[in-house]
Amino acid sequence: MALGAGTVLGTASAANAADDGFGLRIVQRGEGDPRMWYYRFQTAEIGWQPAVNVLLPDDYHVSGRTYPVLYLFHGGGTDQDFITFDRAPNDIRAWTAGKPIIVVMPDGGHAGWYSNPVSSTVGPRNWESFHINQLIPWIDANFRTYAEFDGRAVSGFSMGGFGALKYAAKYWGHFASVSSHSGPASLRGPAGGLQGGVVHWANASSAAVELGGGTVYGVPWDQRRVSMDNPCERVESYRNKRIFMVAGTSPEPTFWDRFNETAVLETQREFRGFLGRAGIPHDWHEVPGGHKVRADLFVRDLDGIIDRLRKA
Repeated sequence: MALGAGTVLGTASAANAADDGFGLRIVQRGEGDPRMWYYRFQTAEIGWQPAVNVLLPDDYHVSGRTYPVLYLFHGGGTDQDFITFDRAPNDIRAWTAGKPIIVVMPDGGHAGWYSNPVSSTVGPRNWESFHINQLIPWIDANFRTYAEFDGRAVSGFSMGGFGALKYAAKYWGHFASVSSHSGPASLRGPAGGLQGGVVHWANASSAAVELGGGTVYGVPWDQRRVSMDNPCERVESYRNKRIFMVAGTSPEPTFWDRFNETAVLETQREFRGFLGRAGIPHDWHEVPGGHKVRADLFVRDLDGIIDRLRKA
């Protein structure tokens, strides 16, 4: 059962319960499940109350150990949120069973693009500030984590895969491993290709379902923001990190699947070209199928993450 669907499932003992802090006020919590704990916050960075699922290792409550952390980001769309990876066909509990890592799965907006937007008509939607300045230090303060570079990984699907790549470069010292599962890897696009297609899609989707007509990158684009967020312009920031990418080569015969995975495949290939020319090692997979999370590759990635990070 996914937590956080509008009910409080219980509270932990006072000694273990999480506290407010870093601009986050807890307005709802579920600490009754032995592994999946849930929190909803009031924060000035977001104009509504975003939530997070925190998936704990099986032995968290008895081991006394400190654990590495994976920040795992959902994709875009009105059906995507902090419960995405705990909702069929995904099965984050089974994928992580017996593995010594904490997995943090926050809201990122239906089309937030893991960014502080240029404009919004519906109040603040500063997802980047929420995740980086508030959520990460809050997690480190309330759970037994390694609050350091070698203690954190970031990964995501689709829009969340882009967010993972963006954060890993922009906040160089935060994450030792970055993964993108069917996530776009270039904002501007290669010559002869999409040519800014991902920026156009970020602006259009955020205007439609996130920002009430506002946009992530502005019209005309704020070119400095685009460059700061573009993996292909931040290549040196990936040096000495573990990098894992997945793209599908045969999308389903629907407009959205072809639209999404065609962009993913083209932009990941462009990014891989930059990494290769810079001599930066990376693990990549082009596999049949379209725009989805592949359980086998997710588990393979997770094992690589655990191998790279500081051990529990």
